[in-house]
Amino acid sequence: MSINRRQISRRTILAGAAALGLTGTLAACGGSDDKDSGESSGPVKLTYWSWAPNMEKVAAIWNKKNPDITVTVSKQASGQEILSKLITAKKAGHAPDLIQVEYQSLPTLVSNDVLADISKYAGDTKSEFAEGLWGMVTLGTDALYAIPQDSGPLMFYYREDLFKKHGLTVPKTWTEFAETARAAKKAVPDAYLTTFSANDPGLFAGLSQQAGGNWWTVDPSGKWTVGIDDAATKKVAEFWGGLVQEGVVDNQPMYTPAWNNALNKGTHLAWVSAVWAPGVLVSSAPDTKGKWRMAPLPQWKSGDNVTGSWGGSSTGVSTDSKHAEAAAKFATWLNTDPEALAALVKEVAIYPAATKGQSGDVLTTPEFFSNQADFYTTAGEIAATTAAAAWGPNVNTAYTTFQDAFGKATKAKKETQFDSALATVQSKTFADMKKQGFEVTEA
Repeated sequence: MSINRRQISRRTILAGAAALGLTGTLAACGGSDDKDSGESSGPVKLTYWSWAPNMEKVAAIWNKKNPDITVTVSKQASGQEILSKLITAKKAGHAPDLIQVEYQSLPTLVSNDVLADISKYAGDTKSEFAEGLWGMVTLGTDALYAIPQDSGPLMFYYREDLFKKHGLTVPKTWTEFAETARAAKKAVPDAYLTTFSANDPGLFAGLSQQAGGNWWTVDPSGKWTVGIDDAATKKVAEFWGGLVQEGVVDNQPMYTPAWNNALNKGTHLAWVSAVWAPGVLVSSAPDTKGKWRMAPLPQWKSGDNVTGSWGGSSTGVSTDSKHAEAAAKFATWLNTDPEALAALVKEVAIYPAATKGQSGDVLTTPEFFSNQADFYTTAGEIAATTAAAAWGPNVNTAYTTFQDAFGKATKAKKETQFDSALATVQSKTFADMKKQGFEVTEA
């Protein structure tokens, strides 16, 4: 899902939504800029909607140092719930000053005129982040809709003890991955290298991102193109569908008792996941502490060095804020200041998006990976290779359709049904955008 690097105006992003009356005029889109002259006659009070635990502790550090700009954190739910609540608040003219936003939700909030362009307050902030992550918050435009907060670069996790026991090779390419899956099945007939799960579309999206998929693009005139079934994503779907059909990759959904047991008992020898995986393994596979190791994601072409992402969020400023400059100042501090980054790691338990936050004493080796002292050094190197990703205004439709269509395909264990499932996601996502009034075509 690489970014279309052509210069696109904010008007372009809003074009489809404007046709539905979801946004105001273009002048209104810059409303928060007009509300904030950069000066204040008194102390500024900002409200920050966030679902992250202990975010108020990080804000307290800022408040102590900046009594003229205080931030109050309002705990919210994540996912679709906060998205719907934000759009409703915007329609009433009462959106909070600051918002924690998942990367895939940015186009939806921009289309609904919830997020302000804070590019004029950003300075050289871009240099603090990997290019791929920065592209996610600009949407391929000259605008800036949020400051990256945390990221989820994809990696390959494997049971080091079992790989050694069965003479398995850590794959560097996806071709080698398939070979390792076959070798694992031959060595341990009742086990699998890993599983293909349909219950979390974010992983598949990240794998497509790594392969170069372009799920949504928009041209300078405001016309969207939906290409979820592009060649890169078809390659990913057919690859995994083929391994499931062959019987060397499981079709077990993640986050279930059965999946936990497979990880804990060693009948799943590996897991394609993100940097946050150690926290999941602690509870899902408690008996395997010190037995896992992390490596870069396999590549489609030998010699390449690119990964996708699974999860992550940013900090945006709403168009309703009367203090956009002050809010942008806090958002930048929160996600780039060394003390703030250390607090985000310690209190909120995130992996910072800022490059300088991905190393240092605060990022101690996960206890569950005590056998891999270079865990975060390796993670930082991988994170720097994150591919750019572009999302569309109806990610939720695509994700819901994915869960249903690919859920059926994994149960059927037929590669052809993986192809059909991808076509279904494409057609329903396209139809939904057309129904909403966007000018849209298919790739």
